Parts: sequence; structure tokens; C-alpha cells
Amino acid sequence: MELHAADQYLVAPAEAGLLAVYGRLAGSGLYPPFPPVELPGGVGGLVERGGFGQTFFFPGEVLGLTFKTPKGRVVRAGGVVVKNVQGYDLVRPFVGSFGLLGEALEVVFRLRPGRASAFLKRPFTGEFPQLAPTPRFLFALLEGGSWWLYVFHFGHEKEVARLQEAFAGEEAKPLDLRPLFPQGMGVGEGPLKDLRFSWADGGGAPEPPEVFRKLAQAL
Repeated sequence: MELHAADQYLVAPAEAGLLAVYGRLAGSGLYPPFPPVELPGGVGGLVERGGFGQTFFFPGEVLGLTFKTPKGRVVRAGGVVVKNVQGYDLVRPFVGSFGLLGEALEVVFRLRPGRASAFLKRPFTGEFPQLAPTPRFLFALLEGGSWWLYVFHFGHEKEVARLQEAFAGEEAKPLDLRPLFPQGMGVGEGPLKDLRFSWADGGGAPEPPEVFRKLAQAL
């Protein structure tokens, strides 16, 4: 992995684990666009599924990527700067395409600074709450027969402290959620939920628009 702290971006191979990214960023004061959890498929799987747990526009945090199309062509899209709009923007269509447009090989993430962070959990009542400030990541997990609500947030110390007070949960540790999905992570009723989907072991992909099918055929 290549960390460019001054320019606030990270180049990661698709096979890199999510917690390995956190390890690479330790001490930098920079954070990636995903919570401290391990998920199937590492960085590549995360991007193909369109992120996890975020309360913001995830594709905007992917500055560039290299991927292999279903026909075996290797495509480089985007770059390492925010304003990179030369030619067709294939980054945003690829993010969240669930493999329809190909397989990620390398990803360039925008990093965000934070002087403090908090990873918290509390019992989940079945509905995602409105919190102020809004945490950057929010998800629910079934553990030991009970549902738990998790939040992860970073930023200024005072903002993080306000979230801790509003949430009133207990401290959580980084999670390895891969054992929940031995057959792969997809959409369906399962032990993990965020604001977009419920995630199931061996679950499928959402039905893509016809324009995505035509784009996949063109690639």
C-alpha cells in the first residue's frame, strides 16, 4: 500500500484487508472511507459492493481504480486528485456495481483527517436513529442472538465527544465479520444491516439498470 499523507490519499491493492489499511494509517491522523471492520473480499469487495455503513456518498471517496472487465481488459479510471474528469468517468459506475463491470485490482482512496475517533455500540431497537452529530458510519450486527447498533466517527475532539454523549454506548473494538459470510457477502436478510441494505451470507446483487448491462457489454 502506498500512503501519500501530504496529499491525503492511499493506493491499495484490491486484495488488501480493511483492517490492514487501518494498520497502514496508524499514527497518520488520516482515516479511510470505511469503519474498522474486516469484510469479505477486502478493499476490492468493499468497492464492488459500494462501501459499507457509510452515511455519506461513498463513490466520491474513491479517486481512482484499476479493474479487469468481464472480457479481460484492464482499465485504469480516475486518478489521484479530486478534480479528475478527463474522458468518461468509470469510477462511479464501477463502485457498487457488484462485479457486473468487472473485478477491482487497485483502488485509490481519498483520506480524511481526524484528531479523535470513537467506535461505540449499544443495543439496537430495530430502527436506525437520527444522531447529532451524524456519525460517519452506522450499522447493526446480530451477535449472540441480540442486535447491536454500532457507530464509528472521527474528526475534531469536541465533535467526537458530542457524539459519544449523544450515543451513550460502550466502547467497541475492531470487528472481523468475514466468518458471517463463508459463501460471500450479498444483499438479503442476514446478520448485518446498514442504511442501504441488509447483508446475507451468499446473498445476491441488486437488480442493475439496463444501462449498466449495456455498459458491461461495451467494456
